[in-house]
Amino acid sequence: MLQADEIDSKKLLLSSLCGGGVAGLFVDVVLYPLDTIKTRLQAAQGFRKSGGFRGIYRGIAGQAIGSGPQASLFFLTYESLKILCDPYADSPYAPVMYMGSASIAEVMACLVRVPIEVIKQRRQTTHDTYSHIIANVLKEGHLGLYRGFGSTLLRDLPFSAIQFPILEFLNHQVRKHLTNNEPLKVWEYAICGAIAGGLTAAITTPVDVVKTRIMLSDKNLRVMEVFRNVYKKEGIEGLFRGVVPRVAWISVGGYIFFGSYNWSQKHFYDNVF
Repeated sequence: MLQADEIDSKKLLLSSLCGGGVAGLFVDVVLYPLDTIKTRLQAAQGFRKSGGFRGIYRGIAGQAIGSGPQASLFFLTYESLKILCDPYADSPYAPVMYMGSASIAEVMACLVRVPIEVIKQRRQTTHDTYSHIIANVLKEGHLGLYRGFGSTLLRDLPFSAIQFPILEFLNHQVRKHLTNNEPLKVWEYAICGAIAGGLTAAITTPVDVVKTRIMLSDKNLRVMEVFRNVYKKEGIEGLFRGVVPRVAWISVGGYIFFGSYNWSQKHFYDNVF
């Protein structure tokens, strides 16, 4: 990732905006089948009734439309806040600042992410058309597209709050061993992203299961209600249902996402802005 203290802030933000969009679209399209399998494993009706391994690209159009904007919005917000916090980057409070920056960025990204996921996950687990799904969602009320917003934040806020301090820590530790403390190469930054993503994915799987059940339901469910029901009926295994494809998806996705983000951010900075 480019270092804010060494470059023009305006160019950094513009390149982060574009780089995030490219990375978000690329990784979500490439790894979409794993996301479908994970969603069907977590569905209340079970993996087979949700479609099994059939039609694993179902719903990819909606995902492709929303991937770029949500990632762009996230990185624009995150990098903006990092610039403000940059003078304190070497202080003991740096991890807290990274946690706060990533959390605020997630809230912004979820404004785009949640409607896309509501539609995408229903498409992944049914044979309904997009128009039919949207019509049914809107029948649930004007906030139907934001069903699961709270549970998504419950999943994604801790995810980013854990992932990005780990990422920044790994970035910092690797740079300390490089000549002249130079920025990481694309593949080095990608590995840091994969490690941070995989660890965080395993820890946050239970809230991802709860979020999926809420989004797939046609009723207004509360987070703790779903959590208790899953634990009561399915135990710990139920709360960690889909953990293997989730960790695999996010680890590989972290490598691709942060690698493509790092490359495209540098490309836009050096050649476009």
